Amino acid sequence: MKLILIILPSAAIICGIFTGRLPEVSAAVLEGAGSAVTLAISLCGVMCLWSGLMKVAEECGAVKLISSLLAPVVSLLFRGLKKGGRAVQLISMNLSANILGLGNATTPLGIQAMEAIQQEEPTDDGSASDNMIMLTVLNTASLQVIPATAAALRTACGAERPMDILPCVWIVSAYSLAAAVTSAKLMSRFSRRRER
Repeated sequence: MKLILIILPSAAIICGIFTGRLPEVSAAVLEGAGSAVTLAISLCGVMCLWSGLMKVAEECGAVKLISSLLAPVVSLLFRGLKKGGRAVQLISMNLSANILGLGNATTPLGIQAMEAIQQEEPTDDGSASDNMIMLTVLNTASLQVIPATAAALRTACGAERPMDILPCVWIVSAYSLAAAVTSAKLMSRFSRRRER
């Protein structure tokens, strides 16, 4: 990624020199930098609004309610963990925060859940267990009910109805989640067979 971020601007400058359009390249760089700052500031405002609303949902118990509803699914996906144990509770909280679009809350919950899984399933060589991989997969391909970041970007870019994307987001995130979980389960079985 670092290489790409070095190559792209370098290629633009080189092309600008050879085509004699270096002033246009400089103007585009300055305009892009200004637009990035404006977008970041407008995103901050919208994200503060959504984070506040989601914090209210967290405080009133909506996150805990969803996590208790997710506990049976978590027990199915994460084999070998103690039912009702700390790891299952943290995983449920992490998934419910992801579903509600609480981006800031998911990272610490995910780290705590990983640590709890590692305590329940210590590995000799320090590699990730199947349950750790499944948690990573579920965090990456999470089902999004409220896509707060996408809505914030659409608002910042002037969309009149930023939540028009909800049906598409629900369908795509459901498909990606199903594909990711299926792949993780298949790869887990495949790796177990290879070890035997």
